[in-house]
Amino acid sequence: MPVIEPLGATVPGATHHLTDLDSARLHHVSAGTGGSPILLVHGWPETWWAFRQLIPLLAGTHRVIAVDLRGFGDSRATDHDYGEAASAEDLHHLIKHLDLGPVHLVCQDISGGVGFRFAATHPDDVLSFTGIETTLAGFGLEALADVNHGGSWHLGFLGTPGIPEILLPGHERELIEGWAYPMMTGVPGSVTEADFDEFLRSYGRPEGWRGTQGLYQALFSDGGKTAALAESNPLTVPVLSIDGFSAPFTQQTLRQLTQQEITSHHLEGVGHLVAQEAPQALADILLDFTGQVDHG
Repeated sequence: MPVIEPLGATVPGATHHLTDLDSARLHHVSAGTGGSPILLVHGWPETWWAFRQLIPLLAGTHRVIAVDLRGFGDSRATDHDYGEAASAEDLHHLIKHLDLGPVHLVCQDISGGVGFRFAATHPDDVLSFTGIETTLAGFGLEALADVNHGGSWHLGFLGTPGIPEILLPGHERELIEGWAYPMMTGVPGSVTEADFDEFLRSYGRPEGWRGTQGLYQALFSDGGKTAALAESNPLTVPVLSIDGFSAPFTQQTLRQLTQQEITSHHLEGVGHLVAQEAPQALADILLDFTGQVDHG
């Protein structure tokens, strides 16, 4: 696994890698050398940098991989497919390429759909599934786009083909720092100016909105595919639900994706971007949960 110089910000003890897969070049960060592997998958408007404080807390006892999904951060796609299915296959190929074996899969926000599709179609790759502040198409995500009943305009905007890449270049700071993070976060000071600079570095690059478009378009083009997959391939691994200000949204979603009991946590006073707002509390929950799974 060749090590590269960081293309942007980094954290102590982490190494950066670019891995060529079937139809993408994925950037990922690794830390830790022992214990069961944990794969961290970011949401929006995030990159792997969302886990900057969480990675060192997990790496003492686990091998940790934080990935930029195709079209996000410093990852690229070669076939211009940025949908959930392609991103899910990327995770499968990355795990195979790195010879990780099954992983504890941790998905935050919009990546829940990618993570579920990956876990449902490649169950041998997954030890456990953790969803943080997430829901899926067919299980409640549509309601968040319904502006007439309290939903947010940004889901439809970001999911409209061509619109983000036409209107957003040059206005990344206004959208991300000026609107999205103040609306999504509940812990003042958890995201610094230096953090915003790192996020804006990657969202401001050429084609920096392709990944965003692909995941949000999946909401409007799903056509029942995710619900059908959940019915035919429910999760069979232990499932952990973590909610901040949208409690119990994640819990309600994940209960419909498995036929067994799930473990649930609600973090009071924390907003939507849990890994950035409460890394220590999140690490404590994840270490306890993965420890129980690892020990049967």
